[in-house]
Amino acid sequence: QVQLVESGGGLVQAGGSLRLSCAASGLDFSSYGMGWFRQAPGKEREFVSVISYRRGATYYADSVKGRSTISRDNDKKTVYLQMISLKPEDTAVYYCAADTLGPGSSRVVDYDYWGQGTQVTVSS
Repeated sequence: QVQLVESGGGLVQAGGSLRLSCAASGLDFSSYGMGWFRQAPGKEREFVSVISYRRGATYYADSVKGRSTISRDNDKKTVYLQMISLKPEDTAVYYCAADTLGPGSSRVVDYDYWGQGTQVTVSS
């Protein structure tokens, strides 16, 4: 059974930082692209960042580029999202997801497994 469990969310002031983690089990983690998405109230789920299974290539949404770093530890089956200079508009539930059929992408539809999400709230 595949499980993705996010952690590390919380309440932080604008300008602060957080490190989100996503621990995976039940899948060949090192073979799959891993992505982070977020969903704010009343909005659609949107892409944040992805790290491929090959060479760890990374890609970021323009909204977080320069403020976020995605990384993965295949031995620990964990993907991380380090975020700095947080803004109130970063407030959302953050989800990690696994793309078992490809290297990872920015499209929600390409991901097969999702975690339950972790809430990030940035106060002004």
